[in-house]
Amino acid sequence: MHIRELATGLQFPEGPVAMDDGSVLLVEIARGTLTRVRHDGLVQVVADLGGGPNGAAMGPDGAVYVCNSGGFRWHTEADGCHRPVGQADDYSGGRIERVNLATGRAERLYDTADGAALCGPNDIVFDAQGGFYFTDLGKTRERDMDRGGVFYGHSDGSGAHAVARPVMTPNGIALSPDGRTL
Repeated sequence: MHIRELATGLQFPEGPVAMDDGSVLLVEIARGTLTRVRHDGLVQVVADLGGGPNGAAMGPDGAVYVCNSGGFRWHTEADGCHRPVGQADDYSGGRIERVNLATGRAERLYDTADGAALCGPNDIVFDAQGGFYFTDLGKTRERDMDRGGVFYGHSDGSGAHAVARPVMTPNGIALSPDGRTL
């Protein structure tokens, strides 16, 4: 197997989405963007989301749905590793955002589920019906931390609800190929 580096300088990339044109969409958590890396290595900001965009998935309508954690405080280790260490001082609230790829316009789809605020949405996966499951990691502060959960949302914005709650720091989510196992 041959591995080729396409881009450097990305600021904590996560949530890759392979596109039909050979590019990859990803979020840059520390930069607060949804970014496209083209097959030739060109890096293009698609949307400036602020906060801390974390997971991303292509929706049934051709838009990209982003889990935004609201932001992290960052620490750089002696070896240069840049990592999140808690809730940002300018934390902007957890949310699910829908990004129109043609315009780069982002709209806030959800910032609550079952009447409770989302704290740190993390990862997302769509099901065959066009809805999506997502995790909420919660937030860690110096003296306390949230308990998160697993949620289900409708891509039309008509509602999101808890599937499993409370859950300690759920991170990552997927469906089995037949869609029966989360």
